[in-house]
Amino acid sequence: MKIIQAENYDQMSHIAANYISAQITLKPDCVLGLATGSSPVGTYQQLIRQYQAGDLDFSEVSSINLDEYRGLSPENDQSYRYFMDTNLFNHVNIDKNRTYVPDGLEPDSHKACRDYDAIIRTHGSIDLQLLGLGNNGHIGFNEPADTFAKGTHCVDLTPSTIQANARFFASMDEVPKQAYTMGIQSIMQAKKILVIVSGTAKAGIVKEAFTGPVTPQVPASILQLHPDVTVVADKDALSLL
Repeated sequence: MKIIQAENYDQMSHIAANYISAQITLKPDCVLGLATGSSPVGTYQQLIRQYQAGDLDFSEVSSINLDEYRGLSPENDQSYRYFMDTNLFNHVNIDKNRTYVPDGLEPDSHKACRDYDAIIRTHGSIDLQLLGLGNNGHIGFNEPADTFAKGTHCVDLTPSTIQANARFFASMDEVPKQAYTMGIQSIMQAKKILVIVSGTAKAGIVKEAFTGPVTPQVPASILQLHPDVTVVADKDALSLL
């Protein structure tokens, strides 16, 4: 695991975007695993700037997102499909037919998960998986548990995750309580993994996840076993290392 310290969120975003753009340049038809939430917004803004400057071409890229809230339509402004469209896809020349997000409206959770695993298998290994890091160590929506979940699954979100996501909704009652998420096995099968983390609030979990024991109670700790992980974090997030 390689850890790169950035001065602040903006520099972290710039470094992460350069890492992703290098992947696209080296393999124009690469498969990107993409993340949502507040952490990658700056990274996506940097990628858009590179595209607008003529330095980046998304025309052959495919993307597979980590997760989606169960029960939200793609048009809902809090869905992760909507997030990806507004924060990246609408601003670059990616073919949306090759961008994949779990179907939040599929009522049969087993079918939704089987269908998404089939999409992942069809594309083979993800070339570069982008991850954020949850306050409780979750990656995607793989929450602390007794075992590491392998494939895509429907997860009951923990109270801490619901609380963290509440800032995006009008009220706590509107925050979805379940989500479909890519499993740990699928994440770990990516050829490269890029983790971005910022802020003092994440310092404790950064230390626990990347220097503590590997345990499903801290899902991100399994990244210690991956052969090619790069963590880009600002100095606040790394302050306890």
